[in-house]
Amino acid sequence: MMTTSQPLSPEDAPAVAAMRQAASAHKGETLGPEARPMFDAMLAATPAAADVRVEPATVGGIAGLWLRPANARAGARMLYIHGGGYVLGSAQAVTHFAGQIAVRVGVDAFVPDYRLAPEHPFPAAIDDAVAVYRGLAAEGAERIVVVGDSAGGGLALSLLSILAADTTTGMVQPVGAAVMSPWTDLALTGDSFETRAEADPIFTRGVLQGFADLYLQGQNAANPKASPLHASPANLPPIRIDVGDAEVLLSDSIRYTERARAAGVEITLSVWEGMPHVFQSSLGQFLAAEQSVNAISDFLRQRSMP
Repeated sequence: MMTTSQPLSPEDAPAVAAMRQAASAHKGETLGPEARPMFDAMLAATPAAADVRVEPATVGGIAGLWLRPANARAGARMLYIHGGGYVLGSAQAVTHFAGQIAVRVGVDAFVPDYRLAPEHPFPAAIDDAVAVYRGLAAEGAERIVVVGDSAGGGLALSLLSILAADTTTGMVQPVGAAVMSPWTDLALTGDSFETRAEADPIFTRGVLQGFADLYLQGQNAANPKASPLHASPANLPPIRIDVGDAEVLLSDSIRYTERARAAGVEITLSVWEGMPHVFQSSLGQFLAAEQSVNAISDFLRQRSMP
């Protein structure tokens, strides 16, 4: 149970500066469903992992994709929940990135195409995540790890609390979870919205408020199923959180970690200096992305072993 700070490496400093310059013209732009093709194309630029078979499938009644690495171990599964502010993203778009983690962990991974807002507002996304997890358990998975980024990280953490409160006899609980830049508070009350307002090269409070409004459509942002910061942290499995120091959602990770530690959860927070939101998807661009993905994968592999 520790918090670590990872310094910005000399190798990454020029790449970060170039990324900031490129992103500056688009910072604060409102993003709605019309941005889905652009967002998917951006995610699909992550290099593909070798020896991963992609299979369309349905788990728990939810369509998605199985990513099956050649080195996958029997009995273990990974549920990967993509980000996109509950409005953007798809299983197909995140296949390369999720596949990179699946190969490093050595497990088959399922990426669901959970329902997106505004067509399907809260609680559609979390209901789908719960249905997929229960489907994986029903199919006989012995050890399940949960992974998510951004809004998908928030869904993953909400899912953990929902499962921990599930008294269903024989329900297989997750053995661990790793989340990247999780959105844990849709009420946007973290102080990093002020302290990192200039540092964040991508997001502003307004952009995230737009996503929250499309998803919640007037429902309470403090609902634990929407904002895991307000969910019970009791009886959760080991968790790893990786977050950039230069993002307005930094406080979402810090405050969640503090609450979970106070409840006795085994949780590790790694804060990466100078890094933006979900920088891990920039494999091949940032050395920190490779380091973080490897650390996340080591954490998940240790917990998914027999």
